Amino acid sequence: MKKITSLLLLWVMALPLLAQFQEPVKFSVSQNKLSDSEFEIVFTGTVDPGWHVYSTDIPDGGPTPATINFDERTGVEPVGGLTATGNVHKAFDELFGMEVSYMETRAVFVQKMRVTAASYSVKGYLNYGACNDENCMPPTNVEFSYSGTGKPAGAAKADAVKEQEAATAGTGKSVDAVEASQAKDEESTVIGGADAATGILVSDSVTEAQAQAAVGATDYWTPVVDELAAFGEAASNAAQQAWWKIFLLGFLGGLVALLTPCVWPIIPMTVSFFLKRSGDRRKGVRDAMTYGVSIVIIYVLLGLVITAIFGASALNALSTNAIFNIFFCLLLLVFAASFFGAFEITLPSSWSNAVDSKAEATTGLLSIFLMAFTLALVSFSCTGPIIGFLLVEVSTSGSILAPTIGMLGFAIALALPFTLFAMFPAWLKTMPKSGNWMNCVKVTLGFLELAFALKFLSVADLAYGWHILDREAFLSLWIVIFALLGAYLIGWLRFPHDEDEYDEAGNVVVNHRTSVTRFFMALMSFAFAVYMVPGLWGAPLKAISAFSPPMNTQDFNLYDNEVEAQFLDYDAGMEYARQHGKPVMVDFTGYGCVNCRKMELAVWSDQKVADIMQDGYVLISLYVDDKTKLPEPVKVTENGQERTLRTVGDKWSYLQRSKFGANAQPFYVLLDNEGRPLNKSYSYDEDIPKYVDFLQTGLKNYKER
Repeated sequence: MKKITSLLLLWVMALPLLAQFQEPVKFSVSQNKLSDSEFEIVFTGTVDPGWHVYSTDIPDGGPTPATINFDERTGVEPVGGLTATGNVHKAFDELFGMEVSYMETRAVFVQKMRVTAASYSVKGYLNYGACNDENCMPPTNVEFSYSGTGKPAGAAKADAVKEQEAATAGTGKSVDAVEASQAKDEESTVIGGADAATGILVSDSVTEAQAQAAVGATDYWTPVVDELAAFGEAASNAAQQAWWKIFLLGFLGGLVALLTPCVWPIIPMTVSFFLKRSGDRRKGVRDAMTYGVSIVIIYVLLGLVITAIFGASALNALSTNAIFNIFFCLLLLVFAASFFGAFEITLPSSWSNAVDSKAEATTGLLSIFLMAFTLALVSFSCTGPIIGFLLVEVSTSGSILAPTIGMLGFAIALALPFTLFAMFPAWLKTMPKSGNWMNCVKVTLGFLELAFALKFLSVADLAYGWHILDREAFLSLWIVIFALLGAYLIGWLRFPHDEDEYDEAGNVVVNHRTSVTRFFMALMSFAFAVYMVPGLWGAPLKAISAFSPPMNTQDFNLYDNEVEAQFLDYDAGMEYARQHGKPVMVDFTGYGCVNCRKMELAVWSDQKVADIMQDGYVLISLYVDDKTKLPEPVKVTENGQERTLRTVGDKWSYLQRSKFGANAQPFYVLLDNEGRPLNKSYSYDEDIPKYVDFLQTGLKNYKER
């Protein structure tokens, strides 16, 4: 019993470490013989759900592409470059401003090789990058080594000519013609693979002293996995919060839909119908609850159907596809015009009439379900834009359950009043009467649809490089839109559906009173417009950083308060910290890490965070995808396997794994100037107060030491 208890305790202690260390991609390598003079090296990877491996054709400045590198190559040469043969997807990445290609579920890369001597040997590694929606893995190597015997390409050609000579005997076709044709094919093949023979040689004579110098000083590199785990789990739970945020977004959308002219007037009529039809209040409440459950089922089924048709990965690809974003921008503009009163968008009346007549012809639960379906059809002109925007927003999460969870929140908010008013019918008397305020809600939604249409247009603008909606142009339009929304709410601007108010003599009241609610809403809209004005001169505006184009698209920028790393080398930064008696913040990042950029823009730009980082810590940023070659490759033993560190990025990635037991980015850890942790680690979480507490706790613990 004591042994079992001890084992359980060890597992519990190890859980935080297992949670940080991830291995979402597992590659196997095989050799596929094509002929006596040619073979293929095939890399086959299994990719965990939600993760993707980048292909080979990634432009400069983007995420880590897949590349093949040769350490040793004798009697063999590459033919062409590394090829991705799996199911390659292409999508526009908004942060990098470029189209990237990647593979999900299964990644396959193939390198064709030609034998040039009777015996050959080849040794090297595949280097690839992988990301999900929250983390990026450091560039990872998959090593291979093959040797064997074969027939050199020249000898194979001679044999082929002899065979051809025998085969063409009596046909009148000359052997010279065959040789010329084969020589031409060989020449084109060699040209195609001329640049693929690059790589570095591993020195077998690397001394222990050289390895130590390349990897770093021992005292700074001593593993602190157990000490870090003693502080508790990493200070980030963004992944666990994602579904709650999606549900909340859907629930808020449902509450807004309730206040529209398509839904609000139906509530008292429907509840009264159920209470009067049955004659029994208990049965009326049960029917109303069934009606509400039917609404939930209908919209959840819609979320499931959308996911089943497109799939989570397809939805995510669509959300970043330029053509789709142009289409959705135009769709939102049409919906905005409809909300402003230009025209009415409704589904064919024959649909709702057919469902309504079917509901009257049936009885029991089916009748109530069809009544709920009629509501969904009739209210489409108001709920359609909200549902469409919700589905597009949640599709970027990459979760197959996201659309369903979002629609569940929407449906619960929409169905709740029908059940509550049936249970407490006296509340019906307190309901605000239908009136001009509902049109105000509809027009306000029109302004919001117009603003978000620009967000989708911005994605397409970045994709095609039009530069018609750079950051200052985007902000100018948003400032005007929200200023006009404030003018409408205060009563200075009116639309066709806004009802006129009359005095006792029948004259139109021009200067009608503004309600307190509309006044405060107008105040918020005007304030938001004013808040965005400094952004025209480069202020970060972190509240809208997820919607506006990136800062590098802005021509005029006076903002210079960006937090920058003091050191890009771990050992140099640690030595500086020890000499000056300051704690250290190590930022494991990557040039291709999307969420690293999000944290820097949304969190590091906060003045309080910036002050603490700049004044309290020595900031060391270590790029795990830095391709700068080390002076000499270094061999290390990790988890019983020998690995070779060839680049600066390999070195920092090894440091993160060996010292901290983690391998995902972004990854922030606070250390004293001897390399010991001061607090739990921190990953991707844009909660600024939590990040401030993370930094302040580290300073407090440093002072106590």
